[in-house]
Amino acid sequence: MNSELCRKLGIEFPLFAFSHCRDVVAEVTRAGGMGVFGVVTLPPEQLEQELQWIDDRVDGKPYGVDLLVPNNFEGKSDALDEQQLLAGLPEEHLAFASQLLEQHDIDPSTMDEDRRTHLRFARNLQDFGAAELLDVALSHPVGLIANALGVPPPIMLEKAREKGVPVAALVGAPKHAVRQAQAGVDILIAAGGEAGGHCGDVSTLVLVPEIIEAVKPYGNVPVLAAGGIVTGRQMAGCMAMGAAGAWCGSVWLTTTEAETTPAVREKMLRASSRDTVRSRSRTGKFSRQLKSTWTDAWEASGPSPLPMPLQSLVAEPALAQIDKLSQGGHAGAEELATYWVGQGVGLMNELKSVRTLMQEFQEDFLEACERLQSAVGE
Repeated sequence: MNSELCRKLGIEFPLFAFSHCRDVVAEVTRAGGMGVFGVVTLPPEQLEQELQWIDDRVDGKPYGVDLLVPNNFEGKSDALDEQQLLAGLPEEHLAFASQLLEQHDIDPSTMDEDRRTHLRFARNLQDFGAAELLDVALSHPVGLIANALGVPPPIMLEKAREKGVPVAALVGAPKHAVRQAQAGVDILIAAGGEAGGHCGDVSTLVLVPEIIEAVKPYGNVPVLAAGGIVTGRQMAGCMAMGAAGAWCGSVWLTTTEAETTPAVREKMLRASSRDTVRSRSRTGKFSRQLKSTWTDAWEASGPSPLPMPLQSLVAEPALAQIDKLSQGGHAGAEELATYWVGQGVGLMNELKSVRTLMQEFQEDFLEACERLQSAVGE
């Protein structure tokens, strides 16, 4: 494409694929886009293995790494005391999660041990934990570092600049975009309320032009559109508004390579755009998820969600057990199973490979551009 951003990053098509699955990341990068690997739950030694695996399969093409370093959460800037974190979990929340499992014939007795395993997530939210991951990432030929839930810590910007790697940040409001631009972030990702995972409450259609206008005084800062985008025509529409490309996460969840369990994948393929909920019950911050009996119970009668990362320490061990059992056909687990996904899920109706999806995305994009050109008589 005739795109300044594509030339800058060395990609052919400005489609950015956020995924926790290394296979998706590698396939999108090989097909001319940029796969972006979500690594917030990984210890450094596992990240090293995963990135080496990607390196071996992308033939030198660029891919990105996505971290999660919130500006505000419980225990921010304090020394991480794992025992104190665990001890701070209210019995009311732990009991509610356990009761939900028991009501669906699932034994909750292993959750305490699983909770200790999940403490890595809490460490990686801290600047020092993220720095460990960043050092690993920058020892590989990554083409982008991305951060969510706030302005990247100075160490991220400094280390990335030393390596000549652009830094991107997700934003959900114009004031957040301005702060990012002032901090020197290279690329902004305008994540509308339709997005899966952490998101605000303003729609992509409104948010993208708002953010483009807000950062004009700071020079030519590329803005990627995100939130509910699962087709090439949507990407083309956002680029017609001034976006430099699209950042997509949900659309890869119904591919053959995705990390989603079969039970969740089937739910997504059957879901409509109304079958998601924006809730704090999984991480402590608002994130959009697939509705299930798990999310319904928390919304209807669950205790008020805890701050991040405490709520994750309540929810994730239970959800990991649910995912594991659902793969064996456990009926209660299948009913509870959920995952992050955006409202674009209503257009995700067929299981496809990443390569097929990339091809269809680009064809749909070109057809949309041709329709627009025809409409203006050119």
